[in-house]
Amino acid sequence: MFDFLDSGQYDLLGAFWVTAQLALYSAIGSLIWGTALAAMRVSPVPLMRGFGTTYVNLVRNTPLTVVIVACSFGLDQTLGITLGADRSEDIGFRLAILGLIAYTGTFVCEALRSGINTVPPGQAEAARALGLNFVQVLTLVVLPQAFRAAVAPLANVLIALTKNTTVAAAIGAAEAAVLMKEMIENETDALFAVFAVFAFGFIVLTLPTGLFLGWAAKRLAVKR
Repeated sequence: MFDFLDSGQYDLLGAFWVTAQLALYSAIGSLIWGTALAAMRVSPVPLMRGFGTTYVNLVRNTPLTVVIVACSFGLDQTLGITLGADRSEDIGFRLAILGLIAYTGTFVCEALRSGINTVPPGQAEAARALGLNFVQVLTLVVLPQAFRAAVAPLANVLIALTKNTTVAAAIGAAEAAVLMKEMIENETDALFAVFAVFAFGFIVLTLPTGLFLGWAAKRLAVKR
């Protein structure tokens, strides 16, 4: 049933390596962008607060496929922005990362905002009384505690991000979902085996993340 694995016709490791890279780069970018959005949402500046709220509400409620395809058509095909890539596969890969960051960053933002809400207001007020400005209060007092409180929700976001990388197939990024589609077309007599292989592959990618961040959530939990 798993004879296709011995044929050497399919580069399973290569496909999952691309998926792992997509997940890693997108996770790093999403954490940065999500943190910036969270800072905007709690900012005392109305314009920044309004932008953060509008962006999160719009993008979070838009299907990821629409976001990914919009990056491809809007940036590459309409504006000619290729993010420095030469080959079509590289362009798709980079635009997929951009789309995943734009989308996942909204969920990171909300996870962090829930963590910010667990920080007692008196700590921020005390920091302001000592003469710290908003940025200093946020980075030195609030965000360190917010990250500790938001580890578990962030774990769910990162696991979902890894599975969402399959949407990158819509714009030609050569990750696992593209290979799975090819194998389904060619191995019609072993569909269950194909699905089992790719399900196992994604479990291998996501399970360590969930276990590690679950342990970290308990380890870093803020005692109240």
